[in-house]
Amino acid sequence: MSQLETIVTYLEMKSAPAGAPVAAPRTELAMVRAIDPTVSFYRFLYDTVGAPWLWIDRRKLDDAQLGAIIQRQEVEVHVLYVHGVPAGYVELDRRLPPEIELAYLGLMPEFIGQKLGPYLLDWAIRKAWSYKPSRLWVHTQTLDHPRALALYRQLGFSAYKEEVLVMDVRLP
Repeated sequence: MSQLETIVTYLEMKSAPAGAPVAAPRTELAMVRAIDPTVSFYRFLYDTVGAPWLWIDRRKLDDAQLGAIIQRQEVEVHVLYVHGVPAGYVELDRRLPPEIELAYLGLMPEFIGQKLGPYLLDWAIRKAWSYKPSRLWVHTQTLDHPRALALYRQLGFSAYKEEVLVMDVRLP
């Protein structure tokens, strides 16, 4: 099948979280910003994290198109490492100030179920709010991890729009 129907939920936060940060579930974690990430490294992150959830948008871009996005100063790719191994990543898009989009967030399949998701999302939220945006927003869909929408809500996002989308899952 080359087309799938999904429900996309758009969520936003209009103020920084007031509570304590989510505690790290382990001690051997590191968040590292990939400054000017190579396209091949980014594709490794995107393809590995996104494969179970049918992430394909960035796979449709050629290397020059993708590099023009991810190597901009306003687009931040932060990688979560566990014992020196990439475990997931978050991408913050600050190209349209004063808003910030939480463009991508996810874990490598081997690290799902280890309580890293709430930690990574909370870290991303706090990093985004360190820039003092007017709004932080994200979208998720029914093809994403089954707990994604609930986690966004749990950590302070509110839904503002929902739509049905038919995705073409064929790659060029």
